[in-house]
Amino acid sequence: MQVNGLWDYVTAHHTQLIFDSYQHVSAVVQSVLLATLIGVAIGVATYRNALAANLATATSSVILTIPSFALLGLLIPLFGLGVVPSVAALVLYSLLPIIRNTIVGLNAIDPALTDAARGIGMSRLETLGRVELRLVWPAVLSAMRLSTQMSMGVLAIAAYVKGPGLGNLIFAGLARVGSPTALPMALSGTLLIVILALALDAILVLVGRLTTSKGIR
Repeated sequence: MQVNGLWDYVTAHHTQLIFDSYQHVSAVVQSVLLATLIGVAIGVATYRNALAANLATATSSVILTIPSFALLGLLIPLFGLGVVPSVAALVLYSLLPIIRNTIVGLNAIDPALTDAARGIGMSRLETLGRVELRLVWPAVLSAMRLSTQMSMGVLAIAAYVKGPGLGNLIFAGLARVGSPTALPMALSGTLLIVILALALDAILVLVGRLTTSKGIR
């Protein structure tokens, strides 16, 4: 009976579900991409200095320990309600794995490789872009996969600040407990988040295979 009710709800509201799914995925993808740019930049700027690297990792670790509701509440005075505080929260939560993997990956590169690059006339920036970042890319991509999965769930909670996506459907369903549509609403939102999270992870795996040379897979 519940399965029939869920199917009936999905077929009757498929247009809204598609729109909410698009918003959810769009916000997560944009947030993770922005966090990747920031996280890699911080990692590159700090990995040669142990104190700076530890400070960057510790700071991002502290952010990750803040409960989602608390962080979103703290962002409301700065950004108000809606998309901006939601994306800001996702970016902040996504930073730790990206910063950490970038720093660890860069420090793990064999110095002989960078010395060889410098020996054939590459500048420091060329060595970073054409050698070091290419070697550390699999570690960064792994961090992006982790951040994406985490962000898919956190964004559902962002409905608390009127954020975009499927979280609004879940909250609306929970607010209507006892009505015939309550369970189908909450279940459809939850299941779509799980399905979309798995789909995004599969896409990132494919991106990794297409962008990583066979020699460093």
